[in-house]
Amino acid sequence: MKRLLSLLILLAFVLTPVKAADVQNVKQTKNVILFITDGTSLATISTARWMQWYSNPDKPNLFIDPYICGTVRTHSSNAPIGDSAPTTSCYMSGQPSITGFVSTYPYDCGKDDIYPVDPDRAYQPTMTVLEAAKMFKGASAGLVFTCEFPHATPADCSAHSYKRSKYEWIAPQMVHNDLSVVIGGGVSILDADMEKYLRDNGYAVYKNDLKGMRSDSHDKMWALYGDREMAYDIDRNPEEQPSIEEMTRTAIKKLSKNEKGFFLMVEGSKVDWAAHANDPVAMATDYLAFDRAVGAALEFARQNGETTVIITSDHGNSGISIGRESCKGYDKLTKDQLFKQLTTYKMSAEGFAKKVNSIPNSEVQALFRENAGFELSKEEMDALNNCKDYKYSPIPEAERHEKSKSSMYSNSLTGLMSQIITNHTCIGFTTHGHTGEEVFLASYHPEGTRPMGMLTNIELNHYMCGLFGFGPTFLSDMSNKYFARHADVFAGYNCEIIPAKEGEVSPTLVVTNKKDKKKKLTIKGFTNIVKQGKKAENEIRLNSVVVYVDKNNTFYLPDSLADLLK
Repeated sequence: MKRLLSLLILLAFVLTPVKAADVQNVKQTKNVILFITDGTSLATISTARWMQWYSNPDKPNLFIDPYICGTVRTHSSNAPIGDSAPTTSCYMSGQPSITGFVSTYPYDCGKDDIYPVDPDRAYQPTMTVLEAAKMFKGASAGLVFTCEFPHATPADCSAHSYKRSKYEWIAPQMVHNDLSVVIGGGVSILDADMEKYLRDNGYAVYKNDLKGMRSDSHDKMWALYGDREMAYDIDRNPEEQPSIEEMTRTAIKKLSKNEKGFFLMVEGSKVDWAAHANDPVAMATDYLAFDRAVGAALEFARQNGETTVIITSDHGNSGISIGRESCKGYDKLTKDQLFKQLTTYKMSAEGFAKKVNSIPNSEVQALFRENAGFELSKEEMDALNNCKDYKYSPIPEAERHEKSKSSMYSNSLTGLMSQIITNHTCIGFTTHGHTGEEVFLASYHPEGTRPMGMLTNIELNHYMCGLFGFGPTFLSDMSNKYFARHADVFAGYNCEIIPAKEGEVSPTLVVTNKKDKKKKLTIKGFTNIVKQGKKAENEIRLNSVVVYVDKNNTFYLPDSLADLLK
């Protein structure tokens, strides 16, 4: 019976594809789970699949394999190669944007713009499908990731900033956007005020507390691990940090209690970080950990019958290839010769660097014998001893590299470990940065209306909007309504912007009715709190956040706030 059901589902996939140009004609589902494996090129997935198959001959396929249905052309508003901020922003809001912009409308770049840009909307926050599902469908919203929580991809879903590095602007927005479940990294970033807001509003908060998360019975929860990012999966201590699969299962279990549905974004964050480091071991093992999380979500979706699962990447990274020119005869190597060494490593490059910096120099060779299957060559040992970041070098720091012939090696310890790891394989890299090729797309829909073929990043957003019944202009229209300029919303009222005091991240907007000074609003940026009354005695909690932009000294907020002054 199970086999027959599976065949019928597969037949439905074949019979009812949704082509790229037709992404709005989809059957709505109650729940949507979006998986983004950051900075993942197709060759990264191929490497991971080969490694899994080599280590486990009975597992030749990944969980995504039966559901691969196309590719996505993903880019910035003014450049074909994007970073995580504008690329995931476009998935979430349907608006391509500029490098570093987190769900924020781009400024006009003239002839460089890939699509037309409205100069009047520059720096306006753009509403995301997560925010819309929460606000207009009553859905619960959740985020799972392995980076720190205000990092670009999770921030793109639930915050707005023209500068992705401004965590002091982004973090409070994510806290005040009333997400139901957040699990990932960033303990040190959640300050006392943010934690108080969460606890005062019914959230359980766990910091480096795996047992607490596992035993939690609350519907709303934040669980954070690591001061900043979480460990690579291959380096992870399972007694201290959960796997991304466990985080995904936990989030789904909580979010699915809402009868109105949920939106969940799960990011395999550090595949991208490993790609920047040119560390093929961390890239592949973190991708495999991500794929197991995908498997957990697909298992839920097939049983639930009301859930769509979408799996993609935000951009490529590193130009990784199986085979490189300096590895002579690589195209004739056996699977043992290509993949055995990759599966022998027991740590990421970062893991090796931390371990090397914690043991005496005399123990380094034993470390590599036990965790890499080889000893460092004289040249590699020379490069290590001359590395500026190496604590236990027998060479005084002032003399390093003076006698070394190993200047071709990285001067950072993690970079050196990546080079050593890679040099013992036939994996190649073209860059330490992002790349512009299309990325993979896989999906599951309970009634088979999946996106097929090559989609643009805009079309993928329209597909997700269609799953919730939102039209292609809905998010843009709601951006204008919920992120309107304060000068337009409060035209005819007295508006005063009070500069931020020391320790504050946003100025305060005070708006007063000219005819009745008791009718007064006090508004802080990057929160969802508005205080009403002459003495700010009444507190109103919005279902969206207020965003302050210093570039134009503007607060972006709901246009309905003017009604509170009438």
